[in-house]
Amino acid sequence: MRLTFLQLSRPLLSPSSSAPHATRPLPSAPPRALHPAWAVLLVSLWLATVCNVPLWREVAALPGQGSLRGWGFALAFGAIVTAGNAGLLALLAWRWTLKPAAALLVLMAAFGAYFMLAYGIAIDASMLTNVVQTDVHEAGDLLSLRTLLTVAALAGPPLVWLARTPLRRLAPLRQVAHNGLLVLGSIVVIVASVLLVFQDFSSTMRNHTKLRYLINPLNSVYALGNVATKPLRMDNHTLIPVGRDAHLGASYAGQAKPPLLVLVLGETGRSGSFGINGYARDTTPLLSARGKELVSAGNAWSCGTSTAASVPCMFSHLGKSGYEGRSANFESLVDVLHHAGLAVLWLDNQSGCKGVCDRLGDTNTANLKDPELCAHKGECLDRIMLNDLDARIASLPAEQRQRGTVVVMHQLGSHGPAYFKRSAPDAKKFVPECASTALQECDRQQVVNAYDNSVVETDRFLDGVLQWLGRQDATAQTAMVYVADHGESLGENNIYLHGLPYSIAPDVQKHVPWITWLSPAMQARIGASTACLQRDLRERRITHDHYFHSVLGLMDVQTGAYQPEQDMFTPCRDAGAAQAKADAPVAAQRKS
Repeated sequence: MRLTFLQLSRPLLSPSSSAPHATRPLPSAPPRALHPAWAVLLVSLWLATVCNVPLWREVAALPGQGSLRGWGFALAFGAIVTAGNAGLLALLAWRWTLKPAAALLVLMAAFGAYFMLAYGIAIDASMLTNVVQTDVHEAGDLLSLRTLLTVAALAGPPLVWLARTPLRRLAPLRQVAHNGLLVLGSIVVIVASVLLVFQDFSSTMRNHTKLRYLINPLNSVYALGNVATKPLRMDNHTLIPVGRDAHLGASYAGQAKPPLLVLVLGETGRSGSFGINGYARDTTPLLSARGKELVSAGNAWSCGTSTAASVPCMFSHLGKSGYEGRSANFESLVDVLHHAGLAVLWLDNQSGCKGVCDRLGDTNTANLKDPELCAHKGECLDRIMLNDLDARIASLPAEQRQRGTVVVMHQLGSHGPAYFKRSAPDAKKFVPECASTALQECDRQQVVNAYDNSVVETDRFLDGVLQWLGRQDATAQTAMVYVADHGESLGENNIYLHGLPYSIAPDVQKHVPWITWLSPAMQARIGASTACLQRDLRERRITHDHYFHSVLGLMDVQTGAYQPEQDMFTPCRDAGAAQAKADAPVAAQRKS
């Protein structure tokens, strides 16, 4: 049999072996690899749009945004944000780094967008510092199912897309050229967009400074860079001594009873939410009942809007501007008191003293096991600091206690968002209260109720401190100064919590309660009466800048670091001295 060429070229297959090959599908072609530049642009567009909803919400609320000019500004601003993200990502668009860098930026943007949407916050270096210093309990209060779902919705699609999309590999020199062109192109787009709407852009950035803290995730990247480079701008290895010349003043000569001062460092206190300051609700019934004994400064202002910013600042001799512009770290008020020979005890019911007490150490009470005061795991109500207080003071060096003692009590206070955890069940005077850490899920009045209940608990704690001081009257000249580190937003203008940049923060985050109690013996010791202080501090503006010097003045610690003009007691001390001088001739005449 003759076989044709065609027949010879075909494989000789049996019928059984040919059937499977007849139905086998052709292999699919591998997906086409995407050029890295497209990945940069697409991710940047997602970041600028979906992950910047808080920014565009603020832009939409600007005057004139419904007009053609307003739309032009919004589009130009969108191009600026997109180009900014693209320029940043182009610097990281290398073979092994592009996908991880893009994923990290997407996650940063998703978390940033959630917290800006949920709490109305803005992101800067101080906010990032707060995040770094947040302990596990505070972090747990901020995370919820809503957080995870929102972050998954914002970050999930681009992360899945990045994982499934192969990227083209470019030769090293070609990759350098492409990345350089992307960076250059981003700069050109930014400059051109700014020039197109320069008048509106400059005016908006000047008058609505909050916008610059909402550009996501560039705000977080900038803040991270600011924190990371801080050691280059400030010497963190050198601690400059302060008050090494400190010594005790004339009031200690032949004293029968040493001074005993309790400094209550409040947490998240709104001056306007304290009944003793005129709040419509009676949130401080116990303090109000002591009205004639107390001095409540109605015009007191914080150094910062977060614990990390305010606490080191208020214990510093530099004041707000000096502290923020310092080139090195200095010893604190606690160190100066110790240099003077006084006994100092720091009790902390929160996340630490932020470096203020590092040379002396602190006693943390947050993890004590008290079934009544420590109902929430790892957290105790502030009254726990009164437990065993006598024994803690007795453990301090006797020689120092004979001169005088300063006790610092750092509150958990009204720290949010879990306000409902900050009050005992029998202190919940205002109901219903928000029992969620996702404050935006609650009716605003419920949020206010939960916060006000925490103030009722603070009132209870401060009254307990005053009762304890009253029991020390036979052996000490006693006093208490309560000052909050910063205030809090409770939903006003859709802003919650605290930590906004000081320049744009609302007053409720900066206006703080400042309450002073002086025993009759302490009033006589410093030469300033409660009555005078009540008149003087009702409206006179004081700030955390006064704190360092006022405590030194109250304890009569003499040092070159002390500035009498910054001592809040000076006006009444001078008035008392003048009155005493005027009364002296009359007293002498009566005696004769």
